[in-house]
Amino acid sequence: MESKKILIVDDDIDVITIIETILSQKGYNVISATNKVEGMRKIRNEKPDLAILDVMMTTHYEGFELAKELTDDPELRKLPILMQTSIDILTTTKPDVQSMAREFRKNPGFKELHVILVKDINSGKAGVDYLSENGESIWFPVDGFVRKPVDGKKVLTEIDRILGE
Repeated sequence: MESKKILIVDDDIDVITIIETILSQKGYNVISATNKVEGMRKIRNEKPDLAILDVMMTTHYEGFELAKELTDDPELRKLPILMQTSIDILTTTKPDVQSMAREFRKNPGFKELHVILVKDINSGKAGVDYLSENGESIWFPVDGFVRKPVDGKKVLTEIDRILGE
């Protein structure tokens, strides 16, 4: 069986090195990029099976912007995305995570949050709702989240779930 190719997009070389070491030991072929432009180029050229994206790189939302570009692109939208973040993840038992994010956005306790990450604990469906610089609410689905700092076991568990390993 050919090993799966995983792209890590993160501006922190130490994080790339740690994740690359963990994944390589498990037989994954790992490639990396340090920003959105390089990440998109490698996605188009290398055709990875999964992308792990950091959120804050050159800009606060660069990882979100890359994920949104991928989900909007008909040729790339099937690429599984695992967001790597230190932002708290809100959980729900409702499979329509986008409508749940919109509900959270209406709640006075969450209304002012610039970023809302939502995951259905039953189905694993997940997504991001963030406010652009002009205050527009932007939504896109992702395949999961992993917390920073990196926990190797949790990263592998999420990758195995997403790739069906």
